[in-house]
Amino acid sequence: MSEYFSGMLFVSGTLVLLLSGMSVAFALGAISLLFMLLVMPPAMIATLPETLYGGMDNFTLLAIPLFILMGEAIGRTRASVDLYESAYRWLSRLPGGLGIANVIGCAIFAGMCGSSTATAAAMGSMGIPEMRKRGYSGGLSGGLIAAGGTLGILIPPSITFILYGIVAEQSIGKLFIAGVIPGILLAAFFAVWVGYKSHYDEKRKRAAVSTTPEPIVYESFTWKERMETLPRLVPFVIIIFVIMVALYGGFATPSEVAGVGAFITLIMVMVIYRCYRWKDLGPILLNTTKESCMLMMIVAMSFLYSNVMSYLHVTQSTTQWLVALHMSHWELLFWIDMLILVLGFFLPPVAIILFITPALIPVLQANGFDLIWFGVQMTILMEAGLIHPPVGMNLFVILGIAPDISLKELLWGVTPFIVLIGLFLVLIAAFPQIVLWLPGLM
Repeated sequence: MSEYFSGMLFVSGTLVLLLSGMSVAFALGAISLLFMLLVMPPAMIATLPETLYGGMDNFTLLAIPLFILMGEAIGRTRASVDLYESAYRWLSRLPGGLGIANVIGCAIFAGMCGSSTATAAAMGSMGIPEMRKRGYSGGLSGGLIAAGGTLGILIPPSITFILYGIVAEQSIGKLFIAGVIPGILLAAFFAVWVGYKSHYDEKRKRAAVSTTPEPIVYESFTWKERMETLPRLVPFVIIIFVIMVALYGGFATPSEVAGVGAFITLIMVMVIYRCYRWKDLGPILLNTTKESCMLMMIVAMSFLYSNVMSYLHVTQSTTQWLVALHMSHWELLFWIDMLILVLGFFLPPVAIILFITPALIPVLQANGFDLIWFGVQMTILMEAGLIHPPVGMNLFVILGIAPDISLKELLWGVTPFIVLIGLFLVLIAAFPQIVLWLPGLM
């Protein structure tokens, strides 16, 4: 079997298994084991346990279950409700204030859990019913929560950044801080669109009030009612402050920061929200274990997959082929982005990172791309993958939370956010310092 044919068969087989609906971990593991038996010498097969253990023997990976624990502890208690209620009271009088509150709530929640689907699920279960009750369309309310949830993999701490940093051998601390300004700016873009769209919808409803539902209702809160929500925000501010100072001040590694953040979060939900009984803590710990085991299995199988890919010279051949095309700097980036976007139609972000990053890193380095900048750019692209069909995991989360919103209505609702993400990618390509300024200060 020629090197070219075996490599093509390996990649094609991977895509077939992934598209068949098989779990990412089992798909990567099955195709790797099959090719180990077919083309690799028995002596290398005997090193399988060492390969898996060597890949997982990385202290940085400990951050993943700890950040997941933070998200579960906040999302499954009244902590997320308090966060949402406080943002709404302060923004209620703005055009689209409730929608903007949901975007800000998504951004803050994302900054403490690092998961897109967890952010969409937690904020959607509270925000969508409230927005529908106040006259927001199903497309706008579902679309902004689905899009706001994608901020979970951009605003640090981000599980996606952790995996990319390990695979690309880049500083996870720099990746985290590189996502801060893009995350805030993209959240601001989303908020501006929500404000404009809700104001436009309200004007249309007022123009035809006899044939359409009541216009969007704006609630009014006194300054006392607004101020009384501030103490509820203190625990969130403390958690974010501790994480930022410890990580970006150089006092702790990402894994140590995750441990401190998870510990403080658990203390918060146990003391403030009285979540200390097993019936309260059990679901939090169980769901953390389930999601952590799933991700760790994927990571373990990815190391085995990369080992087989390297033996078959898939990575090396891909690098040589792309370099031989003699494309310009921006042409290369365009086609790489197209590849990531197409893969996003079918694969989740974790699978995309582990599948193509090893082959792309040498090409990007040869063409002078900053790998920290590309990690943020790749993450933003994968955000679009979370809200566009046919997979669009956040879309399925929203449909599960709000079954009264049709898929067609939801797709029209998320389309403007996909456009905004595309425009934002152009912005950071034209002005890379949006991403690189803060890491440059570290």
